[in-house]
Amino acid sequence: MSGPLPPPRNRREAVAEALARIAPRLPAFEADATLDRALASPGLRGAAPETAARLALVTYARHVFTDYDDLLGEGYDRDSARHFVLDDLNATLTAWGAAPIPEEEEAEADPEGDDPG
Repeated sequence: MSGPLPPPRNRREAVAEALARIAPRLPAFEADATLDRALASPGLRGAAPETAARLALVTYARHVFTDYDDLLGEGYDRDSARHFVLDDLNATLTAWGAAPIPEEEEAEADPEGDDPG
């Protein structure tokens, strides 16, 4: 029987482990892209690994797997665009084994602080 896992050696490893816990079915390519986003974001540098992983996951999914950017390009404001893509965003998150975003939280969320999306 093995003992508990050793603690992560660095931030990348800590965020990667958190991401694997919150989105256990996230494909490897998407996990790498999400992890890169979490580590590159100035707004997430001081966040706890779980928080950085969750917020980067949501932001990545919103930009890559929904029409969010197209809606912004058509002149919708951020809150409206987020509202219109919430079902698609939640479908993606749940497919990855992650918790969906409640409507009331989506309207208030600013995942990265420095990200316009």
